[in-house]
Amino acid sequence: MTFLRASRVMIVLAASLSIASPAYAYLDPGTGSMLLSAVFGVAAAVALAVKMFWYRIVGLFRGKKRGLRPGTAEGAPVADE
Repeated sequence: MTFLRASRVMIVLAASLSIASPAYAYLDPGTGSMLLSAVFGVAAAVALAVKMFWYRIVGLFRGKKRGLRPGTAEGAPVADE
């Protein structure tokens, strides 16, 4: 059912894009550099967001590890185990 609906949407989208009228507009060289800098800016923002949340993203795939108990030092034996 969803495949049939998705295929219909794709057909309508392709038909709409194929009969678009031409735009009579002038695009100067500055427009290309503006679009290129916008693409680089979005890529840098995505890279920064991934860098900031990297450990959370990796933690989702690896599962949570047990942290240290409060009041214990790393490597110290625990009395009740």
